[in-house]
Amino acid sequence: MSIMSRILIVDDEKDITNPLKIGLASHGFTIDAYNDPREALATYQAGKYGLIIIDIRMPGMNGFDLFREIKKIDGKAKVCFLTAFDMYAGEFKKLFPNMKVEGFLTKPISISRLTSEIKKITG
Repeated sequence: MSIMSRILIVDDEKDITNPLKIGLASHGFTIDAYNDPREALATYQAGKYGLIIIDIRMPGMNGFDLFREIKKIDGKAKVCFLTAFDMYAGEFKKLFPNMKVEGFLTKPISISRLTSEIKKITG
């Protein structure tokens, strides 16, 4: 299995992670999904994922904080934020002016569009 086909999804809502996991798996991706960002961070392994998809608004640890911690562990990690709010791209650029993020996707998103975006990002 290629690392590019392994995706990590972190969103506090199971009604988001479960359908994404099922839908992306049906397109050939291997998905690890977490509803607790702290648990995702505790088990994170550098170089394991082709892409990490993170929700921004989560209790306990928001997506930007999770991004920061993952980048400390794995500076090459590719991260895409999945959010219900468009305004976060500007906020991200203010908080992380020198950090690259692969994209901001807006919920709700279809599996076909998400699959297309993942393929663009991971090559």
